[in-house]
Amino acid sequence: MKKITIGFDVYGTLVDPLEMSQYLHTLIGEKSKPFAEIWRQKQLEYTFRRGLMSRYQDFDVCTQQAMQYTMEYMDISFSSADKNDLLKLYTTLQPFSDVVPALKALKQSNYTLVAFSNGVQSTLKTLLSNANLLDYLEDIVSVDALQTFKPNPIIYKTLATQTGVELTDCWVVSSNPFDVIGGTSAGLNAAWIQRDANNIFDPWEYKPDITVKDLIEFAARLQ
Repeated sequence: MKKITIGFDVYGTLVDPLEMSQYLHTLIGEKSKPFAEIWRQKQLEYTFRRGLMSRYQDFDVCTQQAMQYTMEYMDISFSSADKNDLLKLYTTLQPFSDVVPALKALKQSNYTLVAFSNGVQSTLKTLLSNANLLDYLEDIVSVDALQTFKPNPIIYKTLATQTGVELTDCWVVSSNPFDVIGGTSAGLNAAWIQRDANNIFDPWEYKPDITVKDLIEFAARLQ
């Protein structure tokens, strides 16, 4: 069988960053959901800004600074201990229910499965270990070595070269439209995981090769 690499985005695709609202609820009650949503939005915004500015700070820094912004925006104060605890809890996010069955099926079909993320290598390893996903993945491809962020095209090309395949034999699988657009514009195949039917894909000239509701459906489409 021809070697095919599948690079899975982590945050939003394998695990849900908005799960942080569960941990936040004990601290701020009904404000937990909007806090988690703004935190995630600013986290991504900071990666975009730093990538464009060529002023790299890693994803952990972006996550911490986004949390601080959200605290100030929502006029909420956490103790240093609470902030440290929340950042640690960010490495305990659990996989969506479809993730393990899909990874099992794809691994049995001899696809090369890797995590492909803006996250820091060591942080990703802890997160994926806590989520019991490492056994299904052959590698973790992090942007950290390149000191920039998705959707810089060099990152998608590195996914292919690092796993030893041509661009056309490499898939990016993500629930984030900007990531799918980044992959297709760089010459890779891309699948959009539309976890929420109300989510809209950007009306650009770059479209996903496959759109599915979850990873189980994606795995079935590849069989």
